[in-house]
Amino acid sequence: MTEKIQRRCEFCPNLSFVNGGDGFFYCNGCGSQANDIIDMSVDNDDGCNVDGGIYRTSQCRPKRHQISLTYTDYYSEIRLRYVMGLQAMIQMQCKTLVEKFNVTPLIVGLAGPIWLRLLAHENALSDEWAYNVIHESESQTQGEGELPQPTGSQKTEPHNSLGKQAVTIWHKSLSSMIPLPCSLAISFLVCHVAREAILPTDILKWTLEGKLPYFAAFLEIEKQLGPPSRSCPISTIRMFRPIRTVTLQKLESLAASIATKIGLELPSVNFHAIAARYLKHLSLPVEKILPQACQVYEWSMPPELYLSDNDSRLPSRVCVMSILIVTMRMLYDLNDGKWESIACCSNNLVSAVENGAGERGFSCNARGAVAEDDSASHDADPHDSTSDLSKSNSDAVELLKIIEEKYNELSDTYEFSKDLHSYLRYCKDVVFAGLGPAYDDHEEKKLIEDLWNFYQSHKAGKASEDGKTRHGCSSRPKENENFRNDSCKCICKTSRDDGDSNATLRQLKVDMKENRFVYIPPRKNVKKKDGYIRYARKKDGAYLYAVHADYYILLRSCAKVAQVDVRTMHVGVLTFEKRLEMLEKRIGFCLCKRIPDDSCEFCRD
Repeated sequence: MTEKIQRRCEFCPNLSFVNGGDGFFYCNGCGSQANDIIDMSVDNDDGCNVDGGIYRTSQCRPKRHQISLTYTDYYSEIRLRYVMGLQAMIQMQCKTLVEKFNVTPLIVGLAGPIWLRLLAHENALSDEWAYNVIHESESQTQGEGELPQPTGSQKTEPHNSLGKQAVTIWHKSLSSMIPLPCSLAISFLVCHVAREAILPTDILKWTLEGKLPYFAAFLEIEKQLGPPSRSCPISTIRMFRPIRTVTLQKLESLAASIATKIGLELPSVNFHAIAARYLKHLSLPVEKILPQACQVYEWSMPPELYLSDNDSRLPSRVCVMSILIVTMRMLYDLNDGKWESIACCSNNLVSAVENGAGERGFSCNARGAVAEDDSASHDADPHDSTSDLSKSNSDAVELLKIIEEKYNELSDTYEFSKDLHSYLRYCKDVVFAGLGPAYDDHEEKKLIEDLWNFYQSHKAGKASEDGKTRHGCSSRPKENENFRNDSCKCICKTSRDDGDSNATLRQLKVDMKENRFVYIPPRKNVKKKDGYIRYARKKDGAYLYAVHADYYILLRSCAKVAQVDVRTMHVGVLTFEKRLEMLEKRIGFCLCKRIPDDSCEFCRD
């Protein structure tokens, strides 16, 4: 049996065709089938045949060993191969989660029943499925252009009454009924049911990095299932190669949709584990914040902590982070004035805040509500926020310092973006997995090797130059070191002048403006009873969010960790604060309600 032939493809510039194991040859570039070439068993009459058992339609010799395929053979094989391939993808993902990411092995046992119940719900294995799909395709005729005439083996394949290939119709039905992203959704769903602190952001990142089998899973699927047979004339790469990835919001809603379809009642997210993970990521004291946050969570029990099949709803991780933000604001009194005390050691920045500060005239009144102030005049003592900080204030200042310094380190980068070698390896194993050159070109291979050697030599030379530079810097005399230290002290001193203080404030305002936030200056005459500040949105053409610097510094870092937009994170905090206010009003109403004197003995007790 011949495995490979040289022939120009009609659809792409490829010159190589490989044997598909079903008697037909397929283009190594685009996967199209050669319609006039068939691989037959070689007998005694073929001894002098130079093609080695390859027959063309121009040779009028009767074909041997022809298999006659029925209508049932086609749809049964296509359906079985798609279902088994998707099941193998789910199994590979669960195995990877257990072995590489230390997820509990319990997910392997959970994935099977969920997958089978999903198949049962979609009626994908019913006897009427194939006929119903064909009948539905025949009723959808609007917008259809003239169909191309079938050629080669397509003539023997089943078609609907409109001339469409039944093979394509069945495959399209399966991919829309149970799309490939369902494998990722089920993998995330079983982690959720097993109470693991695995988030959609983790699943998507590992998928894009190629650590979780998805984009290149078709290679392993073909090893397990073998090449497609004649009754399934769809290549493995076409059937199981995803075109694009799924979004974070769609992944979570798809998992919830699967649970709804199969009647699986889901628990809320594992708040304790996810919140602890977020706090560690922010380098914040877990032992101080987490117990208080868990009390707020247990008291409020927001419904946003449950997965929802609504794509428009806020993600559950936003609710987790909102509870942490509210808890930290209550624990550390993060309302206003703390960041200003960090940004300046003199009264320069405070004076700048008071003279120019509130954009669009926003200010905060004595009750803590955000209001619009036309005068924008502030006559507070500039030394009030910086002199003799109490322990709670010093803790709050320290927390803001950690969060602000950590902000630039929170960028989530992919491993393949570290260097060129990692990126090329990623392209080979994930992006262009299973693809190769159309034909062997020794000149192309030599050119690639020369370019790579040039890159490696240039990289090594640059590294040696950097090493010499560092060595020269480290060999400075002690006088130079002293001079550098004195210079650093001088720079630190001059950085506290009025210009740098204003620059710090301007930089914060620019960052806030990019996210459609408005800076509010610190309050004047702050009283202890003012308490927690609740912010509100103001619509001026588009929504504007007026907030203090303390809250914004905390908000943007938490939004970066949760991988959501800052405004989305702010909306989540506002939603949770509204729920807390509603609960407090209900409790107050119940406590103040007086039981009538004529009530029964049970009510009085």
